[in-house]
Amino acid sequence: MMALSSHPTLRQRLNSKSALVGIIGLGYVGLPLVRAFVEGGFRVLGFDSDGAKIARLRSGESYIASLDSAWVQEQIAARTFAVTGDMQRLAEPDAILMCVPTPLTASRAPDLSYVEATTNQIAAVLRAGQLIVLESTTYPGTTRDLVLPILEQSQLTHGQDFFLAYSPEREDPGNAKFSARNIPKVVGGMDSASLELALALYAPVVLDTVAVSSCEVAEASKILENTYRCVNIALVNELKVLFARMGIDVWEVIAAASTKPFGFQAFYPGPGLGGHCIPIDPFYLSWIAKKYESPTRFIELAGEVNTAMPAYVVQQVILALNEMHKPVRGSRIAILGVAYKRDIDDPRESPAFKIIEALQQLGAVLSYHDPHIPELPSMRHYRVPPLSSQPLTKEFVQSQDCLVIATDHSQVDYHFIAEHAGLVVDTRNVMPQGVGKCKVVKA
Repeated sequence: MMALSSHPTLRQRLNSKSALVGIIGLGYVGLPLVRAFVEGGFRVLGFDSDGAKIARLRSGESYIASLDSAWVQEQIAARTFAVTGDMQRLAEPDAILMCVPTPLTASRAPDLSYVEATTNQIAAVLRAGQLIVLESTTYPGTTRDLVLPILEQSQLTHGQDFFLAYSPEREDPGNAKFSARNIPKVVGGMDSASLELALALYAPVVLDTVAVSSCEVAEASKILENTYRCVNIALVNELKVLFARMGIDVWEVIAAASTKPFGFQAFYPGPGLGGHCIPIDPFYLSWIAKKYESPTRFIELAGEVNTAMPAYVVQQVILALNEMHKPVRGSRIAILGVAYKRDIDDPRESPAFKIIEALQQLGAVLSYHDPHIPELPSMRHYRVPPLSSQPLTKEFVQSQDCLVIATDHSQVDYHFIAEHAGLVVDTRNVMPQGVGKCKVVKA
């Protein structure tokens, strides 16, 4: 295929929805995106390096709560969705979306190894007439400075032979009001042709597309969204500690401030930040800022405040047990909720794991309950014991010296907990007042 014919041919395939869409990374971002494109009328070929995930999807089984297995079975049978671990097949899709992890290293520097490895796999089979879109959250400049040079090793020319764009994912797990289809999609192109094609790709699939002038602006918009939440959560977490020492309930303060109909948006404290974005993205921004000799003290301080919250919770557990003349060592402590957010099955970066690790080091006898996570998964950065979720029976609750509410799943009966528990450390303000003889400590 001649280079100059790639652009109109690809645009025609996108407009007619005859284009094949490839999605790399079939996790909490990739799978909802698969559904969005299938429901938008496209065929999707999913790629993943995890053979177990591929086998489960091929058998019609979903492994994330937000996607029904029945839907997967239906699409696999209809051949609107196929999955593979063969990266040589990356030559087949007309548009390839990269939804791979962008974690932090041990020194809190960006770890772009997944993006780099995936881009190399694309470059090895890149053909004329393909559109590549990076969706993984990253710092401004990643698409231009990392992805583009690797793709150009194919000897193809961007803007003529292949096209490159950035469009950040905007998933809100556990929020039934929003899905990949009804959230506006920010799109930035490496050039005008790439932007035009990326907008044509997303327009039939999402509520609205928001075109911006460059990939860098699109990358920065995602960083801003999550840094905004990070610094405001840090503010209320810091106030939580201060107000507790002053004998003031921070939750009541927030409720009172929320009655103001202008100029205030409520953010809530907790045991720390979780998920793949908010605990990580601000560090991506502060890292790249050093390249430009521009300090980001405000953002770094917010990260420090939020990172310290699990230790604060553990300290409250120690103090609460101490008042009951019990040491942490040997005490039976149950963690209620290990997902990073209410009513989801995603444990990534959950502060519950920091709490579990710290209490284990102090000699506590640990258990947990989470209706969405039946087995405690092994975590990259934490050493956690191999545990299974325990049923919240009367006998189990009464046998615990302390229960720590790390995640406030709505399926848990907190009145039942109050009636039968002796001590609860509540990081989410969900325990009822004046029920039973349970001592409740807000942390």
